[in-house]
Amino acid sequence: MRIHIFGASGSGVTTLGKALSEELQIEYFDSDDFFWLPTPIPFTERQNPETRNSIVSEKLHTSENWTFGGSIIHWGENVFPTFDLIIFLYLPPEIRMERLRKREYERYGDEIITNPERAEKFQKFMDWAKDYDHHTGIANRTLKTHLEWLSAMNTPLIELSGDYDLPQKMDIILNTIKQAI
Repeated sequence: MRIHIFGASGSGVTTLGKALSEELQIEYFDSDDFFWLPTPIPFTERQNPETRNSIVSEKLHTSENWTFGGSIIHWGENVFPTFDLIIFLYLPPEIRMERLRKREYERYGDEIITNPERAEKFQKFMDWAKDYDHHTGIANRTLKTHLEWLSAMNTPLIELSGDYDLPQKMDIILNTIKQAI
């Protein structure tokens, strides 16, 4: 089974993807691991898109079963194999933004407040993440673009909109998968 999970930053894609992969005993791939280069300060240097697409395409086309987490709507044509299931997560913006603030503080600590360069990057990231729901032009990855992408897909879809906890999400997804088999 080839499962794609995506939603806005902070919606729980990685947490759900890892839990689902563990439950189904299949590999989990995260888009961030392909999109960003490994650097001392993570998520600061982008991978060359051609290199990224080649690496992710090779991994996913040579693996039979996996879960892939993250938005891929602007990565290009023919990069990904056909998905068997798409899971779209939507979380109300106030909850999602609070999760992001907490996550970024846990990752980087006081540095995002006390270091002017890191504080500026943090604020730019938060503005970008907030734009998901508002579509003001800061981000090209928005709710609108995700819904447009989904409307063009001809793949079974589970849409989880709201503040479900992880066990609730897992139950919904696993029950849907069992019914499809």
